[in-house]
Amino acid sequence: MTEKVVIVGSGPAGYTAAIYTARADLKPVMIEGMERGGQLMLTTDVENYPGFPDGIMGPEMMEGFRKQAERFNTRIMSSNVTKVDFSARPFKLWVDEDEYTADSVIISTGASARWLGIESETRLRGHGVSACATCDGFFFRDKEIAVIGGGDSAAEEALFLTKFASKVYVIHRRDELRASKIMAKRALEHDKIEMVWDTVVEEVLGDDVVTGLRIRNRVTDEVSELPVEGMFLAIGHAPNTKVFEGHIDLDDKGYILTGRNTMTSVPGVFAAGDVTDHVYRQAITAAGMGCQAAIDAERWLDEQEN
Repeated sequence: MTEKVVIVGSGPAGYTAAIYTARADLKPVMIEGMERGGQLMLTTDVENYPGFPDGIMGPEMMEGFRKQAERFNTRIMSSNVTKVDFSARPFKLWVDEDEYTADSVIISTGASARWLGIESETRLRGHGVSACATCDGFFFRDKEIAVIGGGDSAAEEALFLTKFASKVYVIHRRDELRASKIMAKRALEHDKIEMVWDTVVEEVLGDDVVTGLRIRNRVTDEVSELPVEGMFLAIGHAPNTKVFEGHIDLDDKGYILTGRNTMTSVPGVFAAGDVTDHVYRQAITAAGMGCQAAIDAERWLDEQEN
């Protein structure tokens, strides 16, 4: 049986697309991924999403999104798409050996923050370790924190965090920033920002919350401890698009390119959320794009039938 729409991925974009397509009687099938809910599943308090004046836990918000999609009879599978073929309609998607066909596809597989890959960082995610200053900076008012990275993202995150933190250390493995000149100048001249050059983080300290970092200077090999209450990763994001390589157009960083509205280079295949957005990366913008993709898919399907 060919589905009218298959949604690949979840998070705010995917669940919103599911709600809208289900309410349009398109009977969507969602292959939400084994790590359902996206990056918000790693976020503790969400205080910047309208409608929640007291804030809400990220996983709780995503569970609410999911239940709302199910309420309108979205069929949800907690699996990963392992292969696709968009060369002709109906489009083909595989979950291991199981094949699905669809008249339209909405991709909302998101992006994953790049992490250092150390055990203590994983253990303290959401408890002082974050990859989103816009999401979590508010919780570090009057605290000393560290930003890891040296590009534009790191400079932007550090400058944003000075609105809340009493001091921001920028820890960079090289001896100069890779950021654009204007961003580097702003960061270097800010009185709340201190650069820690030629340095890498070897361990995040703390049992339940971050209490400091164990750092090593790459030039002198000296190991020391830096007392901070938060660590923000700003070493980039990677869009979750590997399975789509060669099937739709991607930019040089792997993000899905969309032309008119949310349609990709393949008519009938749409994209929404962080998988195509490397600028805003917010839950509310992802949800908005999910709504757009659902409406675009509905209208496109109508055009094919008329």
